[in-house]
Amino acid sequence: MREDLRPFLEAALAEDIGRGDLFALMDIKMRVQAEIIAKSEGIFSGELYARELCEMRGIEALFGIKDGEVFEPSKRLVALEGDYVSLLQIERTLLNLLQHSSGIATQTRRLVNLIPSGSNLKILDTRKTRPLLRAFEKYSVRNGGGINHRLGLDDCLMLKDTHLRHIDDLYAFIKEARTRIPWTSRIEVEVESVQRMIEACEAGADIVMCDNMSLHDIEECVKYRARFAPGVKLEVSGNITEENLLVYARLGVDAISSGSLIHQARWLDMSLKMR
Repeated sequence: MREDLRPFLEAALAEDIGRGDLFALMDIKMRVQAEIIAKSEGIFSGELYARELCEMRGIEALFGIKDGEVFEPSKRLVALEGDYVSLLQIERTLLNLLQHSSGIATQTRRLVNLIPSGSNLKILDTRKTRPLLRAFEKYSVRNGGGINHRLGLDDCLMLKDTHLRHIDDLYAFIKEARTRIPWTSRIEVEVESVQRMIEACEAGADIVMCDNMSLHDIEECVKYRARFAPGVKLEVSGNITEENLLVYARLGVDAISSGSLIHQARWLDMSLKMR
């Protein structure tokens, strides 16, 4: 896993350093200490990436907090020690990673905390991620207590409205798909009505996503599933917010997916200070 991070982190540093750090031309040789301080509260995330980044540039990093833990303003998150120029070169990239990742983890935790005690409901992310940041952003969701939906087109065959537009016989399509996709892969079908949900279950879907459906219709889907398709997982998506999540959570579905875990997350405020 850590080896996979290096190309990404090297590219992030190269973006910032460009043709060369002008400050490095001063040829200052000095070992310094610094610390990253929280200026807001939230859920910490990004340790895996931050630790690897520091190691790549010979910076010693002592973390005062772990991924998924809560922090308050003024909390010292990371103590740093190393070459003066090297530390300055990674400063912005390091902060960007921690602030962005912690923002997603914090946004995710807010929704996860709304789930009633004892419920098995899962909060899922989506593929609405920034280009080339999917692994990083979905890692951040996990640190907030969320569960990753599919990582890409290769780990679940999901038939959305754009796919279904030109599939005339869903039963035949799924039957044929079973002979082509890996035996371990599941098939998910997006639906927008109770009737389409029934059709998806009868066609052999493993998961049915009720997209932008009314509460009444979702309740009907839950009832149908209980009577005729107990093995099918029910997922709900579309216009779900912190204000109405609890209502959906009580319907009896298995999961709620929301792109807002990532695209509505706000960066948390952190600062690097030299000692």
